[in-house]
This record gives sequence, structure tokens and C-alpha cells, in this order.
Amino acid sequence: MHQLTYGDIKAATDRIAGHIRPVALTPAERPERPEQPERPGELWLALEFMQHTGSFKARGAQNFLQAHREADALPDTGVTIASGGNAGLACAWAARQQGVRATVFLPTTAPAVKVARLRGYGADVRLTGTEYAEALAACEEFATATGALAAHAYDHPLIAAGAGTLLEEIRDRIPGLDTVVVSVGGGGLFAGVATAARHHGIRTVAVEPENSRALNAALETGHPVDVPVDSVASDSLGARRASAAALHAAQQDGAHSVLVPDAEIVRARRTLWDDRRIVVEHGAATALAALSGLPGSYRPVPGEKVCVVLCGANTDPSDLVGQPAPH
Repeated sequence: MHQLTYGDIKAATDRIAGHIRPVALTPAERPERPEQPERPGELWLALEFMQHTGSFKARGAQNFLQAHREADALPDTGVTIASGGNAGLACAWAARQQGVRATVFLPTTAPAVKVARLRGYGADVRLTGTEYAEALAACEEFATATGALAAHAYDHPLIAAGAGTLLEEIRDRIPGLDTVVVSVGGGGLFAGVATAARHHGIRTVAVEPENSRALNAALETGHPVDVPVDSVASDSLGARRASAAALHAAQQDGAHSVLVPDAEIVRARRTLWDDRRIVVEHGAATALAALSGLPGSYRPVPGEKVCVVLCGANTDPSDLVGQPAPH
């Protein structure tokens, strides 16, 4: 297994420059809770949901396909990937730029908005099974039968390195950054961001739903294991197993694992809409939910400079717009 390095992140940064949108950043107030007194410091939001295709996945997909193009390793049968939706969107977008076919396998539970956008990118969409793992098995069979290049939603060094370019941009824009907070599904974003962050002495907080905790479980056992997937954020954070690269990154100094209940994910997503008119996926809101102030949440120390990555917005906003806030 290739061990992800900071050199991989730098190579990806150079490779995708000019092909992705630089991340937008905005200062934010800390979530207000009676049990959490105001703590001086800075909180920033990285608006990565404004990236091409609506999520950070565009970075990894661009890096993956451009690297294979440079190596003259893009087959005539195109590229294939299994996804909860966002990685498929990014792969289809990058494939269209490279002029190659994309065949995307999704579980039947994938949000209709993601399926429609995929077809809009010209992808051949195959709906298979009810979980990401089943779509992945079908994708692997397809790649073997056709010779298509198999991409991966998160478990590939080129994918993770592309995701890690996000931290390079954030660090350039927020001098003295102490901590970056990211949602975790299979761990591609976390592996890339944590690898770059550790190089710069920045802490990384990995946030997962309580009932979709692949990375947290891997940390407990010391190796990747299969876990049940049952969360409001499962469409984007629904990997049964975290990558070995994510586990390795999580075992290093400066990495923390936090679990959040679905109720706090829903609350964080609603707060972003009510306070800022920002619409994100539940998976993106998971990162912000880590700062709830509840037991087990991440509690910054006074003066700590924190950036929360809002990683995707491929969601149906109808449950936000025109609906009353939950009590």
C-alpha cells in the first residue's frame, strides 16, 4: 500500500491548479449553547460545497484522472466508480473534461438530486443494492469485465492527495490556524487533510455520526473493520469501512476522533440555513455538529483558531426552505 505523504499533496496541488475553484472562507460565530460559555478565539467556515460538482470530491477526481492522463493510462472503456453520489458526480465531471466515458454505480437509496445531476454530466448511472458496499462490488465486477479504469470514492492515494489540497489553501488564507474539523465517511478527505495538516503542525478533528463510525471503530480495534451504517448522513458518510490511509492518519499525533448524534447533525444543518442561508448536506453539517458543546464534542481552548470544512451541498433543500425550525 502506498503511504500517503505530504509530497503527494504538493504534487496534487500543482496538478490540479487552475482546474478547481479555490475554497471560499468566512468567519463565523461559535454555536451558542447555555452550557458553553463564550470562548475567545476564531471560528472559520470553509465553504467547499461551492466547489465544482458541489463537493470537495472534485479535487480528488481531477487529480486521479489527470495523473492517469499524464501516464497515458486512460482506457477507451473509460472510468468507473461506486459512490454514494458525490464521488460519482466528481468523477463524471472530471471524465467529461478528459473526454472519456464514466460509468457510475450508486445504491438505490442515493438521493434523486444526485442521480439527476450525474445523468446531466453524461454518466451511465447504474443503481445497485441499498448500500455503498453493494454498489462497490458491482463496480469492481464491471471494471474486471470491461477493462474500465476503476476509481474509488475515497480509498486511493491520488484521491486522498487531491482532497488534501484543500488544507493547503485554508492554511494560506488563515495564518496561525490551529485546528481543522472535517466530516468522515470512508476517510479520503480526512486522510488527505490530516497528512497536510500534520506537516504544518495543525490539529485535525475527524467527525462521524454515532451510528456510522468506520474510522472511530478502526481506531478502537487497531485496523479497519466493517461497521453498521445507520445515519441521517449515510448518503455521503455511509462507508462501512474506513481506508487504511485514514486510520494511519488518525493514529498520528494531532488527530482527534469525535462522534455526534444525528439530532445534532440535523440541528447544525438547520442552523446554517437559519443563520446564514447556507444549504449543505447532512454529511457536511456533521463537521459543525462537533462544536455543539455537548459531552463528547470537540471543545476548543480559549484563543484556538478553528476552521470547519463544509464539504458538500448535493442535497434537496425542501426540508429546510419554508419549514419551521426544530424545537
